Amino acid sequence: MKVVKINQPEQREACLARLCAETYGHQAGIAPLVMFAGVLGVLFKQEAARILALVDDQSRPIALVLLVSDEAGKSMNVAQLVSLDPDAEVAGDAANDEKRAEAALDKPKRLNPALKLVAELAQRAPLRVDAVSDTQKARFTAAGIQNWIKGPGDLQIGLGPKHPATSLKDLPRTLAIDEPSVVANFKQDKALFDDYKRRFVAGLERFPQTL
Repeated sequence: MKVVKINQPEQREACLARLCAETYGHQAGIAPLVMFAGVLGVLFKQEAARILALVDDQSRPIALVLLVSDEAGKSMNVAQLVSLDPDAEVAGDAANDEKRAEAALDKPKRLNPALKLVAELAQRAPLRVDAVSDTQKARFTAAGIQNWIKGPGDLQIGLGPKHPATSLKDLPRTLAIDEPSVVANFKQDKALFDDYKRRFVAGLERFPQTL
């Protein structure tokens, strides 16, 4: 297995579409399209986001992650994470899938593809993950995220061994999509909405079998 950065534009767009669809679910209404458009139209253009995949020995993608930079460009936050082969044991689904997360904890030393991808990235880059439950925290801890900081409310912020921050005040703000603005733009410009919808569907259809 190895980690692959998706640089080719068509492959990157296809991987983003698959990542958004898997993260939000295929019956999630407009949410996957909003994230897809926001990342494509803003974060990619600012070079503030990247998509990486974990591929198996046949170069087939088995996990995808969207990493988003902080304002200072010094660290990367796991914004979306999904296993494309949830039965493999090398994280379950998207990071907020509580049911599969609990199942994954039964074998904490045997990571599924998504958590294996996090484990690999944590050793290479200044990585941040956000957890909103003890289950999520335990999953990421099993993937090598050992430094935890209490955030606002139920948020727990995990930092990989290469992340420079040591406290909440040291953490730069992570860049994010202004989802209400994307929705407003869709309502005001039907052609824009139709174009992103077409690209989203086309991306799903041409998702690469190998990388």
